[in-house]
Amino acid sequence: MTGSLITRVKTKMFLHTRRRVLHLLDGQYASLLRGRSMDFDDLRAYVPGDEVKDIDWKATARTGGAPLVRRYVAERRHRVLFVVDRGRNLLARTPDGERKLDLAIMTVGVLGSIALRHGDEVALVAGDEDGVTQFPFRGSERALEQMLRTVADTPSLTGPQSDLVALLERVRSTVRGRLFLVVLADEVEWNDELAVLVRRLAAQHELVWVELPDADPQAIGPGGERAVDVAGTWHMPGFLSEDRTLRAAYDYARRKRAMAMEDEFDRSAVSLARPTSEDTVIPELLRMMKARSHVHH
Repeated sequence: MTGSLITRVKTKMFLHTRRRVLHLLDGQYASLLRGRSMDFDDLRAYVPGDEVKDIDWKATARTGGAPLVRRYVAERRHRVLFVVDRGRNLLARTPDGERKLDLAIMTVGVLGSIALRHGDEVALVAGDEDGVTQFPFRGSERALEQMLRTVADTPSLTGPQSDLVALLERVRSTVRGRLFLVVLADEVEWNDELAVLVRRLAAQHELVWVELPDADPQAIGPGGERAVDVAGTWHMPGFLSEDRTLRAAYDYARRKRAMAMEDEFDRSAVSLARPTSEDTVIPELLRMMKARSHVHH
């Protein structure tokens, strides 16, 4: 991809999202990650999602303007770690026909930009079956741009496959301290090994999971093309594209998987977002953060 990826993300944010929604997302982020240290730092303008009890009414009265909220030193010390499953699965399509890669870039770009605006630091761990790339925590847009470039440089359809278990195990065994951990993953097979890893990570970090859903395998593209499994060499045979028995079995298996995963997430207080297009990234993140803030309160 050419040009600045951060600029591309911000352009989409401001052109396709209502200002009120952006303010809400910004406020939910601040509310969710704000520490409760009593080390007062300064004041800033109130944004939707802030705690009413943090409003400094005396300072607000003196200025005669919009409400001001107290900001504490702890607000500036959060760290956001993005964990991106960077195998060739990212080149697959979502139900809305968009590349999962583009949704991953948008998600990391949106949350990363908000984190930097709040004085927080961001880092990236991205990998596939061939290895892992890791960026240290930084607080600059230049560093975030490098991270987005790493996500964007996903291998071709003949490149390495995903290895989410190895990626999460790398994070579990090497990352120290409590972080805001954002996992971006394909619609992977849910199993006991993955469930145990999620449980351990959720006990150590504030964990949210962004799943990039699969397209309908029986769907037919605008040019008559049929579904292809990017993780292998499988193609949907024409005679199965409208098979009702296959449809029923697929729907059942997908519901069963979703229920098992969501049950584990509920037990471990892991929040889940499932954007299906770039335009749904911000609404899904906002919905997820609102739900998480209710759990914390």
